[in-house]
Amino acid sequence: MEAPVNNSLQQFKNLVGTKFQLYNSLFTSLPFHRVEKTGIFLSLFLLHCEEGYAKGGSPQEILDSFFDQYTNYKDEQKKIDLLFRFVQYAERQVVLFDALEDAAFRHIRDMQGAGTLRHLQSEVVQEQAQDELKEKLKDFSVRLVLTAHPTQFYPSEVLGIINDLAKALIEDNTAQVNSYLQQLGKTPFFKKEKPTPYDEAISLVWFLENIFYQAGGRIMSFMKGQFPGAITNETSVLRMGFWPGGDRDGNPFVTAPTTVEVAAALRASIMKCYFREVRSLKRRLTFKNVENVVAALEQKLSRNLFQPGHISDITQQEILGTLSDIRKTIIEEHNGLFVHLVDNLIGKVQIFGLFFATLDIRQDSSVHEALLDTIATVSDSLPANYSSLNEQDKIAALLKVTQPVDIAKLELPLHKDAIQTIGSIRKIQQENGEEGCNRYIISHSTSALSVMEVYGLFLLSGWKKEEMSVDIVPLFETIDDLRHAGGVMKNLYENPDYREHLRRRGCKQTIMLGFSDGTKDGGYLMANWSIYKAKEELSKISKEYGISVVFFDGRGGPPARGGGKTHQFYASMGRNIANKEIQQTIQGQTISSNFGTIDAAQFNMEQLVHAGISNELFSSREVTLTSEEEHLLQSLADAGYSAYNKLKTHPHFLGYLDHASPLRYYAEANIGSRPSKRNSNAKLNLNDLRAVPYVGAWSQLKQNVPGYYGVGSALEQLDKHGRWSAVQHLYQHSLFFRTLLDNCEMAMKKSYFPLTAYLAKHPQYGEVWNMIYNEYELTKKYLLMLTGGTDLMANSPIDQLSIQMRERIVLPLLTAQQYALLKIRELDAHPENGEGKETYEKLVMRCSFGIINAGRNSA
Repeated sequence: MEAPVNNSLQQFKNLVGTKFQLYNSLFTSLPFHRVEKTGIFLSLFLLHCEEGYAKGGSPQEILDSFFDQYTNYKDEQKKIDLLFRFVQYAERQVVLFDALEDAAFRHIRDMQGAGTLRHLQSEVVQEQAQDELKEKLKDFSVRLVLTAHPTQFYPSEVLGIINDLAKALIEDNTAQVNSYLQQLGKTPFFKKEKPTPYDEAISLVWFLENIFYQAGGRIMSFMKGQFPGAITNETSVLRMGFWPGGDRDGNPFVTAPTTVEVAAALRASIMKCYFREVRSLKRRLTFKNVENVVAALEQKLSRNLFQPGHISDITQQEILGTLSDIRKTIIEEHNGLFVHLVDNLIGKVQIFGLFFATLDIRQDSSVHEALLDTIATVSDSLPANYSSLNEQDKIAALLKVTQPVDIAKLELPLHKDAIQTIGSIRKIQQENGEEGCNRYIISHSTSALSVMEVYGLFLLSGWKKEEMSVDIVPLFETIDDLRHAGGVMKNLYENPDYREHLRRRGCKQTIMLGFSDGTKDGGYLMANWSIYKAKEELSKISKEYGISVVFFDGRGGPPARGGGKTHQFYASMGRNIANKEIQQTIQGQTISSNFGTIDAAQFNMEQLVHAGISNELFSSREVTLTSEEEHLLQSLADAGYSAYNKLKTHPHFLGYLDHASPLRYYAEANIGSRPSKRNSNAKLNLNDLRAVPYVGAWSQLKQNVPGYYGVGSALEQLDKHGRWSAVQHLYQHSLFFRTLLDNCEMAMKKSYFPLTAYLAKHPQYGEVWNMIYNEYELTKKYLLMLTGGTDLMANSPIDQLSIQMRERIVLPLLTAQQYALLKIRELDAHPENGEGKETYEKLVMRCSFGIINAGRNSA
């Protein structure tokens, strides 16, 4: 294995490292004010930062000495202007680096190596597992759900440039690269207005059209070619999901009309893809008895797509039927010429239907509770004393609903919209097919009532029990919710009406588990272990009741939010955890960093498909943890939770984060339509604070607390109790534990404590800084003891080098951001010292863009 790794590392150094230095010189021609000097100054400033931090300097000291040493600026405005130019320059350096990595992807990742479908093919042949594969593929799929969570700072125009720039770099077209870099110089990175939910949806539709459509087709074509008996027209190995326009949890800007509008955009987009491809096919399929059939399909797609007022008269089954007829004629009459092109399109129609991606509806349980209490007071549909009933009696009352509520009697727009949204699901299903919108997710599900409230709301919106073509999906997030999830589902399974609903839905229950809030609530180890244990228990209970359970993981980009090497997590699940499907959210930056090119998307989708299939098929599959190993992991989780809880409950914990990081500016960055707090009027507290700004703020502070805090304390405690050899054995034999710690190393590699070392002696926040720093050092010490490495991420040299290079690019921005935050604090303390606060706040936000984008999975 060493040779390929070394070879890939050398390729990375050549294709990314060296080319970055070469193309970086083109930046001197970018259309900036005094750009040549900016580039020279920025290079000097980077070296000055590195030397300054090595000597223990603070951001303020480093900047002051830089201006004294290299400029004659005395005016603060001139200094600020230069810092803004640094931001402009560095932002575009990050874009260049992104494009270079995208262009080099095929050379630095083994597209036919471990975890790919080619690898799966050889495993199936070697193990003689063709029949087992066929059985597995009957109901296995990978569902990637694109969310609107605001961790993407690139406007869509910049994403397009990155895509084109990567293509020019692959072709070594220097003239074109130069043109695109100049275009970058003229293209604004900063959004003056918040995007609407529809804007967010359209920006993600770009990825569906340009990336997932092509990558999905490639994967289906390969599987049909290599596993012909296992893939049928009913096989759905890949599925896409979509949250923008459907996720209204904490987002008052998502309304029922928005949901319908987004669903229509998804349908129009996939129809456009089919139309283009059929039109392209027409140029090849010029044969007798084929040409006319292709032309008729093209005309029908055209009418449905472009003719105003045309009533939809095409279905997924009709398209598949027509393509199957074309395929049959080509094979029988034309020697199979170009049949692979038809097969490719058939695979796409199987995956994307007329919906492209399933639009999920999500709302918080508290909204449903308040709405039902209101309905009881204004309508006869529920008993007048509904709000005072116990849980069982409330469920009984909801199941007796026979008449829909009159929406005119509801005053609050939020309540009206909740009923209208449930009505809009039926409309979307009629247009896009049932899969267009057939899942309703409930945030903060704490009891069986949370699920039955939604069931009742469907009845109150005019749906009949026997026609309810929607899956109700509880979302368990906090540590307590995860612990009680088994009891909640047991109560639901024992409810005759809900059991009958599940029977009509194929005896399948989807359960969503949230990584982000779990980590915020219980720390890294406890959150991940609680989800593992919840999956174990829910698998067991569901099996007892004859229900096929599917887990939907709410994962963010960084390890602190369930990100990192996710395919390894799925490969590491024990036999006692249900493995019917892999479902996970793909958020913000993770979409563009892991799925930003067709090659990258295909590679990462294949890794997930391989993880889910090989996990069950082969004897070498990850074995279930023994009771001793489970006990060990529980001890680690408990010790980690205890350490994290001490930090979390420190009286100055949140104050420190607010003081030292750009947390308060997240809402003003205009990167997403959602507010950064669930209760925007309330004082800052951990429960209301959303996971994205919470994790993102730690990331920009370069401390990444949620990604490792408590791990060192936990390992130390077991070491002191004489259990270190057991920990070593667990690390060597459990892929789950190893992946947990690998991801932890990634979070730590992106930390940089010299940036904030000036806070170590702060009278109020020094204690918190030292707690975090000491835990970081303790965790690093024990991780290196376990891995036997000399540095963090030594086992992933390409990722390690990528992080190091990216962190160097943004060090000047981190320094400028801390400097600006310091100035803001000074002005807050002494407002009489003059104006300028607004300028510093703008600098904080502008620095955020480059810092977050450089991290690629930092929030």
